Amino acid sequence: MTGTARRPNRGRGTGALSSAVAALALLALAGCGIRSTDVPVDAGPAPTRTTCDAPAEEGTAEVRTEVYLVCGSRVNAVERAIELPADTTDRVEVATALLDELQSDPARQERAAGFSSEVPDDLEVSGPAANDPAEALRLSKRPSDLPAAALGQIVCTFAHSDSLGDGSTVMLGGPVDSPHGGQPKRYRCSTAMWGTGTPGLVPPITEG
Repeated sequence: MTGTARRPNRGRGTGALSSAVAALALLALAGCGIRSTDVPVDAGPAPTRTTCDAPAEEGTAEVRTEVYLVCGSRVNAVERAIELPADTTDRVEVATALLDELQSDPARQERAAGFSSEVPDDLEVSGPAANDPAEALRLSKRPSDLPAAALGQIVCTFAHSDSLGDGSTVMLGGPVDSPHGGQPKRYRCSTAMWGTGTPGLVPPITEG
């Protein structure tokens, strides 16, 4: 009896080959350290973690003082080497030097730790107007018109300056000709700046 020749099972051979190729591909991926995932991958920048740890200040200035920068939901002290005026009784010059420092960009190490500044670049400070208390300082904008974080920075920086505050408070006012904002008020430094109810920052406590 004549035997019938069998045709090779191409489907089974092709399937085996495909399985082998797939297995090799998986091995190659595993060798590269790549794992499959069912979750879409965000290719954006890697998340960073702020420390709010003030870095050591490097500088040649002999006078070192604290300025307050924003980090997270607080304002925190950072030590700076600042060229203050020789006559530290000139309160306007001291206030101007500190304000300039708040308006400058944080150093690289400060930014890496999460610090920033919200103080407007165009803000200016002057001395008391007629009939103001001698300790008053006038800003070129009403304190209530400033970003809350910026006001917190200014209040805490000025309040902790031996020339400007008493260690916890400072007296600030706005422009003399500004409506409802000319009378200086005493502001108390509060480093915790988160408001309640709505996200954002709230200004420090004021005292009449």
